[in-house]
Amino acid sequence: MKVGKHTSFALMVMPDVMFPEKISVGINTVIGYNTTILAHEYLIHEYRLGDVVIGDEVLIGANSTILPGLSIGNGAIVSAGTLVHKDVPEGAFVGGNQ
Repeated sequence: MKVGKHTSFALMVMPDVMFPEKISVGINTVIGYNTTILAHEYLIHEYRLGDVVIGDEVLIGANSTILPGLSIGNGAIVSAGTLVHKDVPEGAFVGGNQ
């Protein structure tokens, strides 16, 4: 896993333990309590595997889930309890089921 300088992971953050090398987090980013970052997932008829790229100065709120194969752009804010299932543009504020 690649993690930039001055980046913080709160208590209970769970990066994908099977494919940590597919996760990169930029500089000065904060990942909130109990967030899960997945680089793989098993579905009924499908197996997904993909890189997760979290940019610089990103804030991810507590209890969020980041699904595989997407990117979160620089300066984006993901509110607490969000399911991120598609790319988040640079500077965007997203919440809920994104």
